Amino acid sequence: MESAGVDATLGGETSQTMDRGLALLDLLASGDHPQGLTVTELSSALGVGRPVVYRLLASLARYDFVVRREDGRVRVGLGLMRMSTSVLPLLRDTALPVLRRLADEVQATAHLAVADRGEAVALAVVEPSRSDLHVAYRIGSRHPLEAGAAGRAILLGRTGRPGAGAGEPAYVTTDGELQAGAHGLAAPVRGIPGLEASVGVVSLRVLDGKQVGPLVVRAAEALAADLT
Repeated sequence: MESAGVDATLGGETSQTMDRGLALLDLLASGDHPQGLTVTELSSALGVGRPVVYRLLASLARYDFVVRREDGRVRVGLGLMRMSTSVLPLLRDTALPVLRRLADEVQATAHLAVADRGEAVALAVVEPSRSDLHVAYRIGSRHPLEAGAAGRAILLGRTGRPGAGAGEPAYVTTDGELQAGAHGLAAPVRGIPGLEASVGVVSLRVLDGKQVGPLVVRAAEALAADLT
């Protein structure tokens, strides 16, 4: 018989099977395993036996949430991707006013990027309204998380560190990593469960971190507040 626990926040019981299934999906969708995981690896990570993993996968596969490839590795399926795409328009629409303010404050192209399978994807881009010369950044552009300010900021957010108040950097800067002559500065969007994202700016001029950094961090915090 499936054991259950009480969720003090919602005042109801929790399902052990559902908890395990959601933990499995979270593990596969984290971006830490772009090639997928084997049943043995999933069993070890979840702390359950292989038969339990097989049952979870069978249920999730019925809804296309997971798929098992010929190499035996399990990856996120199209069903989960379809669910996530319904959230992206809301995220983009919420971010646009924040990015507009940031772009005009810094006089640089502002952007929102989200993590997708080890890459940073530009979800929303706003160009400054009073600048004749600025960097063009195409919506949908992808690059590895390890390259560019947007991706590096997402990785910074994964550490869970609160930022400058604890002696840690609250933002990252890059110079010419993705495009020669382009300078980037970005900060992670923190505090939204399930969301790995960053807000940043990219400019043809060198960005003064002491001046621009707090503006970008404030924009990331404003977006997080708007989403809660």
